[in-house]
Amino acid sequence: MSFFFYDLETSGFNPSQARIMQFAGIRTDENLQPIGEPVNLLIKMAGDVLPSPEAIFVTGITPQQTISEGLTEAEFLKYFYDEVVTPDTVFLGFNTVRFDDEFMRYLHYRNFYDPYEWQWKDGCSRWDILDALRMTRALRPDGIEWPFTPEGKPTNRLELMTKLNGLDHQQAHDALSDVYATIAVAKLIRDKQPGLFKYLLEARNKKAISELVLKGQPIVYTSGKYPSETLHTTAVAYLADHPQSGSAFVFDLRYDPLPFAKMSVEELAAAWRWNPDKEAVRLPVKTMKYNRCPAVAPIGVLDAAAQARLQLPLETVQANYNKLKAVQAELTEKMIQVQQLSEKERADAPAKEPVPVDGQLYDGGFISDADKDLMRTVRLAPPAEMMSFESKFHDARLKQLLPLYLARNYPQALTTEQRAAWDEHRAQALFAGGGSSQLAQYFAHLTELGKDDTLDDTKKFLLEELRLYGEAIMPSDVDG
Repeated sequence: MSFFFYDLETSGFNPSQARIMQFAGIRTDENLQPIGEPVNLLIKMAGDVLPSPEAIFVTGITPQQTISEGLTEAEFLKYFYDEVVTPDTVFLGFNTVRFDDEFMRYLHYRNFYDPYEWQWKDGCSRWDILDALRMTRALRPDGIEWPFTPEGKPTNRLELMTKLNGLDHQQAHDALSDVYATIAVAKLIRDKQPGLFKYLLEARNKKAISELVLKGQPIVYTSGKYPSETLHTTAVAYLADHPQSGSAFVFDLRYDPLPFAKMSVEELAAAWRWNPDKEAVRLPVKTMKYNRCPAVAPIGVLDAAAQARLQLPLETVQANYNKLKAVQAELTEKMIQVQQLSEKERADAPAKEPVPVDGQLYDGGFISDADKDLMRTVRLAPPAEMMSFESKFHDARLKQLLPLYLARNYPQALTTEQRAAWDEHRAQALFAGGGSSQLAQYFAHLTELGKDDTLDDTKKFLLEELRLYGEAIMPSDVDG
């Protein structure tokens, strides 16, 4: 087994819309010692996507830089599979499960690779250092310095962890620098709390997690969805299987379940919805997805010090667990109805703008084996022959993606007709919503940001580069 620590810098924060601009990674052995050379690559921005200025402010990477120095997405993925994806690799990073992995899945999807196999085939798997760090702080914090925000709230930001503990982190929000920092934090956890590190590593797979949860006994659960004031950690118990395969409803045992069992389905649904009002009643039920490496542990790890730290006496946990068992059947039946009501509300909601095919990864089910075989054929075909496979795909998404894949990765191979179709696609993408709305909003946003008198020279330079980029990708037949 080896670890591959990786980090991305992206053009925005939505993985279905934004793009990866920088990919960096380092392979280590099981002792977290580097193996081989680090990977540090830029990936070209295609001309149908507008970057978020706020994201560019963070990374300092301009679209122009990716175009002049980067690989196309197809070139990058070929490198990725030739050099990075090897058997028994654990892919991990700092918040990779919820952020970076999703960007990688969308990258695979729109470039005719299976979105998931890289993290499970041939003994590969994934993990996340962030939740391991959170659980370490909650349960076994000794030997590590822990940061707080200026307001006094606990925080686990990577750059603060490294600074406070004297770890090397030369340039925060540079992907390679963040990878080195993540490895350093992983070593810190392993060296100070080796037992917890080993347990969480071995318990990261969905089989081990589901077995622990489905025992039905109280367990410790650390998740960013829980408040930072209690270190993102609580005790939960299995309530019911979630309608979505590989997931479960778990009940937060900080709370007495009896008042919730007495609520109507409609009242529970209202408490289930997100509400910014801190005084609003919140349903203490969470969906746990087994394949997202949730940080869970047996309740026995909750010693006296941890109970005090988390404001979670075992007596409260046990009392609420006993009450939950008494009303579990009733509450489960209502939760299933709450889920059904939630799905109906989404279905009945006013129609939104159609989701572009790039964002439909989760909308059409898994890709069939026959289409996967054809995807491999497309990747190996000369660009001039790629469009001949369009009609052979069964999945409508792949039929729509194929001309985009060709245009983004092999623009020099486009025929006059294909070039015209690409320009039409870009016009629709950049001016969606009527008139020149997308680009107009983009330029207006740049102008508004430029009015900030506190901007330093670097951000002023980035704003000018983004303005030039917007002008450069504007379709020539559109009057901006």
